Amino acid sequence: MLKRRSVLQAAMGGAAALAAPGVIAQLARAAEKAPLAQGLPAGAYETAVLDALPGKKPLIKLAYRPPNYETPVSYFSSDFTPNDAFFVRYHLADIPDKIDAASWKMKIGGEAAATPLELSLADLQSGFEQVELAAVCQCSGNRRGLSDPHVPGVQWGLGAMGNALWKGVRLKDVLAKAGLKKEAVEIVLNGTDGPVVEKTPDFVKSIPVWKALDENTLIAYQMNGQALPHLNGAPARLVVPGWTATYWMKHLVSIDAVTKPFEGFWMKSAYRIPTGKFPVIDRFLTQELPGSTPITEMVVNSLIVTPGGPVQEKLGKAVELRGIAWDGGYGIIRVEISSDGGATWQDANLGKDLGRFAFRQ
Repeated sequence: MLKRRSVLQAAMGGAAALAAPGVIAQLARAAEKAPLAQGLPAGAYETAVLDALPGKKPLIKLAYRPPNYETPVSYFSSDFTPNDAFFVRYHLADIPDKIDAASWKMKIGGEAAATPLELSLADLQSGFEQVELAAVCQCSGNRRGLSDPHVPGVQWGLGAMGNALWKGVRLKDVLAKAGLKKEAVEIVLNGTDGPVVEKTPDFVKSIPVWKALDENTLIAYQMNGQALPHLNGAPARLVVPGWTATYWMKHLVSIDAVTKPFEGFWMKSAYRIPTGKFPVIDRFLTQELPGSTPITEMVVNSLIVTPGGPVQEKLGKAVELRGIAWDGGYGIIRVEISSDGGATWQDANLGKDLGRFAFRQ
């Protein structure tokens, strides 16, 4: 359990900025205002627009190829982020237009699997215990655009995240059916999206065996009571509650148990942070290097959702603030608010507890 004490500022709710006209001519749409956070690089305000991908409401477009679309903060006022407003994040632009769920197959194998197998969506839905879990899916780079100094990458503001009710099967049950050997050290995950250029490394990730065997790590095929949207990983994706979304592999096609640390680019070179500079409790020891360690769990955090911009009111007039708090799964038990720079504090009223991995209103 973890207490949360931080100055929450209404200005973090985001402010609208005009997008430069014609920046997404390939979509043949007029640019619309994008409700961006304050503090992003100037270029973000010149290029970001509201635009709708197939099956989605207008989201904040930060990149089109590959698609990287942020959820406007206003959607976080509900317990669960709507599927059609859920953020979209891809590293590679070769994304299948559609995957036939009826013919989709997922292979489970690797040198540390005694009985490799192949599963269909029907196999997942009928051959294993079905599990539902509320959890925040948050891009590892959420709020990257607010870094000072700025760092390279998609300049995310506040909305590269969402809270959903996921349904699927435990990864550990699938691995048990594949005969996971005691020599296994990591589980390697791959999806159907791929690079356009041959020399670009495919997006393949791994997680430690102990995390794969956690009862909360799922292979999910539903979110918020519906089939996964295509752009959020259909037919099935990994759900790693408490950890950032770099491990939440979309469009799963293979799961391999391996006996030595995976050495792909997206593990050895990307999504790493300096050792000792980040409050990591869940450590990924087999991927640690002398100077860096993989990003793993989300840190305790909070956000004002309404009002959605800077607030200036006459002295004595009450202003209602609503927001969310979340962490890596330790549990939000208290949120305090300060309106005078931290000189005094008052308790916020907490909303329903949806589970330790979910947003707390």
